[in-house]
Amino acid sequence: MFEAFINLLFPRTCYACYQPLESAEQIICTKCHLDLPKTNSHLEPLPELRHKFLGKVEVKYAFSYLKFVKGGKIQRLMHELKYRGKQEIGETLGRWYGGDLRESGFSGEFDMILTVPLHKKRLRERGYNQSDCFAKGLSESLGVMWDGSILIRTKKTDSQISKTRTERFLNMEDVFVVSDSADLKRKRILLVDDTITTGATLEACIIALQKADVSEISVVTIAMVI
Repeated sequence: MFEAFINLLFPRTCYACYQPLESAEQIICTKCHLDLPKTNSHLEPLPELRHKFLGKVEVKYAFSYLKFVKGGKIQRLMHELKYRGKQEIGETLGRWYGGDLRESGFSGEFDMILTVPLHKKRLRERGYNQSDCFAKGLSESLGVMWDGSILIRTKKTDSQISKTRTERFLNMEDVFVVSDSADLKRKRILLVDDTITTGATLEACIIALQKADVSEISVVTIAMVI
């Protein structure tokens, strides 16, 4: 009764549609969960996703959970996750997509999950890395360990939003290194980021990982900009 009273005063709302949640619902309402614009890239490879890396770096699998459309529900979810401290959104989406990957037979394909790091100044400002949240959920569902400290961002970069594909790559050149204490030799890595537009940030991370003599690299993001 007390919980019902609190919900009456401060109703919980869905982070995707901002409508009130039912008592059994968490984070995202059932309707929005069912209506998530999934790419299903784990079921059938997306040419437009794989082509972002073709001829540049070698990627075994390229996954993206959701389609990001400007002004849509996924943009709202990403805004809540990145700028309003709602880390539970990333963890929930990670568990859901990790479950999809597990059911499709991918749980034995990776030795370690790594995340694209934020610069230490940005991390201090935000207090967390949104990619770590997604990775944590993936780890729980896939049964694969994750580590957010192995890849290090060595310098703060300019915003990528208004840059061309070439400018984005040059902006990310030599930005990432692998921690000296990490032993990734012959590891099969699943690299996590929040969104993918051109793939320049992931590409820069992959180059750093290749120098560490990993066996295979796959990538996964919460969303793919359409």
